[in-house]
Amino acid sequence: MLLIDEIDRADDKFEAFLLELLSDFAVTIPEVGRIAAPAPPLVVLTSSRTRDLHTALRRRCLFHWVGHPDAEREFAILRVRTPHVPPALAKQVVDTVQRIRALALGNAPGVGETIDWAGALTMLGSATLSRADAEATLSALVKDIGDQQLVAEHLDDLAPTLP
Repeated sequence: MLLIDEIDRADDKFEAFLLELLSDFAVTIPEVGRIAAPAPPLVVLTSSRTRDLHTALRRRCLFHWVGHPDAEREFAILRVRTPHVPPALAKQVVDTVQRIRALALGNAPGVGETIDWAGALTMLGSATLSRADAEATLSALVKDIGDQQLVAEHLDDLAPTLP
């Protein structure tokens, strides 16, 4: 198996090289010679959609979209990855993130950002989510200034129980 992570962050030259590599499952290195895979590997490409991939590459791929998990699954992931986060805080964080993703954001937060946000809140000593702590740590969750402003404007709607 060959994993090429975040192919959208590679430049055009690498993408062209990759097309050649995937057509023959071989590469020629001037100092070494030709190196070929004994059998074609299963190749997995991931993309964060920071740019569109060339049509020639997409044509050679099967596409599978991996969306955000539902609240129950995200809570389970958060509990495993951050067992030090109080369960009540973890539940509030997941519920709020699920609502935030429903906004028209340029870049919705992923599970990694949920984990980061819960960790930042815990570092502040939060046992439950407060409006002040949410505002102070929002940059751990939302990575774009326009998105941060949008979330801050809607924070009362997103987490109506915040003190």
